[in-house]
Amino acid sequence: METIKTIDISLDTSNPKEKLTSAEMGKLWATYMGNSMSKCILSYYLQHVEDADIKHLLENALKLSNEFMKTTKEIFIKENFPIPHGFTEKDVNLGAPRLFEDEFYVHYLKYAAKAGMSIYNVAVPLVYRKDIREFYLYCMDATMALMEQIKDILMNKGFIIKPPFIPIPDKVEFAHQNFLNGFLGHVRPLHALEIAHLYDNIENNVTSKALIMAFAQVAKDEKIRELFEKGRELTAINVEHYMQKLHDEHLPSPSFVDHLVTTSAFAPFSDKLMLFHKMDMFAMKIRAFGNSAAVNGRQDIGLLYSKSFLKISGFVKDAAELMIENGWMEQPPAAADREKLASG
Repeated sequence: METIKTIDISLDTSNPKEKLTSAEMGKLWATYMGNSMSKCILSYYLQHVEDADIKHLLENALKLSNEFMKTTKEIFIKENFPIPHGFTEKDVNLGAPRLFEDEFYVHYLKYAAKAGMSIYNVAVPLVYRKDIREFYLYCMDATMALMEQIKDILMNKGFIIKPPFIPIPDKVEFAHQNFLNGFLGHVRPLHALEIAHLYDNIENNVTSKALIMAFAQVAKDEKIRELFEKGRELTAINVEHYMQKLHDEHLPSPSFVDHLVTTSAFAPFSDKLMLFHKMDMFAMKIRAFGNSAAVNGRQDIGLLYSKSFLKISGFVKDAAELMIENGWMEQPPAAADREKLASG
C-alpha cells in the first residue's frame, strides 16, 4: 500500500486584503475541530494495531489529519483568527488497554472518511479565495485516495460485502401510478437508488452502534453513559428496520460489528471527546437521511427516514445540551449580534 503523498498549499492569495467569507470561516473551523479529534483517536488506534496493512492505513489517515490541521492553523494565524481549542493530548490516554479489534479500525476509517468528504465536498463550491479553494480540492483528493485504500482492505480481507446486485433492466420503463405506494395496493420492488442508500445507512449505523457501545462501556459521567446507551438502542432499532427492507426483497446487507469491541472498561478518550464525537456522528446521519430521502420514491421508506430523523435529532439536541452543561461546546464563528450592539 502506498503512502499518501502530501503537497504544499500556497497560502498567498491573489488579493492580500481579501477577507474570509462566512463559508470559508465555517468550513475551516469545522475542518480544524474534526481533525483535532481524529488525531487523538487515530493516535490511540496505532498503539494497539497488529495487522501491517491496517497499521499503514491508520498512519496515512493520521498523516492527513495532521496536515489538514497544520494548514488550517496557518490560515487562522495569518488572518488573526482565534485558533479553536478543539482536542488535545489531554483528551486521549495512549496507554489505555485495547478497546477495539483491528478490523474495527477499517470500518471506522470508512465512516470518518465519509464525514470528512461531506465537509470538503460542500466547501469546494462555496469557497472563493484561491488558497482555500486549492486546500479543499486537495482535501477531497487526498481523502478520496485514502477511501480507495480503505475499500481495498475491506474487500481483500473479507470484512464487508459489496452493495447488493440486481438485474440489468431489459428496457427503459416509465413509472406507473403505484410507483409511490408503500403500504397499500401493489408495492413495487426497491429501485437501485433506494437500495444504495439503505445499504449506506446500514453501513454507517453498524459502525456507529459499535462505537457508541464502546463509549457507553467506558464513559465516566453517568448522564453521558445513559445518553450513549439510549443512542445505542436507537441505532440498533434503526439498523434492524433498514436491514428488514432489504431482506424483504431477498437482498443482503452489511452485518453488525459489535463483536469487534473488547470488554475493556478503561476509557482511552475523555468524556468530552466521546460526547462530541457521537453528537457529530449522529448529525452526519441527519445529512445522510436528507440524501436518502431525496432519491426515495416509496412512502414506507420515506416514513422510515422521517421517524429516524426525529429520533436522531432528539439525540443530537440532548448531546448538545450536555456539552453546554459541561462547558465543552465551542461556538463556530457567527454573524454580528446587532441587537446587542444597539443596546450597548
